[in-house]
Amino acid sequence: MRIAVTGSIATDHLMTFDGRFAEQLIADQLEQVSLSFLVEELDVRRGGVAANISYGMGRLGLKPLLVGSVGADFAEYRAWLEKHGVDTSGVRTSDRRHTARFVCTTDREQNQIASFYAGAMAEAREIDLAALAAEHSVELALIGANDPQAMLRHSEDCRRTGLPFAADPSQQLALMDGADIRKLIEGAAYLFTNEYEKGLAEQKTGWSDEEILDRVDIRVTTLGAKGVRIDRKGEPPVSVDVAEVSEKVDPTGVGDAFRAGFLAATSWGLPLERAAQVGNSIAVHSLEVNGPTEYELTKAGLLARITASYGKEVADEVEPNLA
Repeated sequence: MRIAVTGSIATDHLMTFDGRFAEQLIADQLEQVSLSFLVEELDVRRGGVAANISYGMGRLGLKPLLVGSVGADFAEYRAWLEKHGVDTSGVRTSDRRHTARFVCTTDREQNQIASFYAGAMAEAREIDLAALAAEHSVELALIGANDPQAMLRHSEDCRRTGLPFAADPSQQLALMDGADIRKLIEGAAYLFTNEYEKGLAEQKTGWSDEEILDRVDIRVTTLGAKGVRIDRKGEPPVSVDVAEVSEKVDPTGVGDAFRAGFLAATSWGLPLERAAQVGNSIAVHSLEVNGPTEYELTKAGLLARITASYGKEVADEVEPNLA
């Protein structure tokens, strides 16, 4: 299955604070916050949700089509993605803006404070996803966090042309209003959120869990340390525990790694439970390193993780699909 992945393409500036954010906040003065944190580490990493997801898919042999908008400073990042199995021919280059920047500080309890500079991402609304999908024989599009108008245009392109799509609004849920969120997710084959975003989507759209399931085929909710839950209308939920992790280093991009593994497994024709198990196993690879695309992925290493987490029978079912 050829998958197009739309969304942000960015450089991540990741810092670590050897303390707790909660200890710096005064409950009765939250309306006048002015804080500065002395950070211990700074890592400049490649990121952006679409690039992160595409990287994971590329490592699994899928050759995803990356779709997004970048600046002229993208050349080195482009070459690196192509080296790791990503087709960047769907990327638009701005002649006015820099590639987006994500700046994030993580405390010792893995809490995060972040800001995002959109830059060239604001021009993603000018991309014609329908034309790209037809040119590259795309069978599924993921609509990831991006310029909100681009997200709406891409999902409408999918509905208009009958292209199945996965809605993955992520952090843009906080920015978008209820009407736009309803437009984005209506008719999605998959809806991805984490547990907090699930509640936010219901609150902003005014739709209940059941009403959302009337409008999407499959709802995938990541639950952090509690694993993942998959819901379909009229079907019992599928719950999958997290994969084994040796060390929690950096949560940035873990959800993107999960999506890469989940969609790769569904493209192989594996059932939803197996897809979630593969997704969880890729996710912990990301969790164990500093940066969303710094993890190494080998066939032997992935199968060993799946075996340790879910059993040899599951690994044997996944193995024929791995390059």
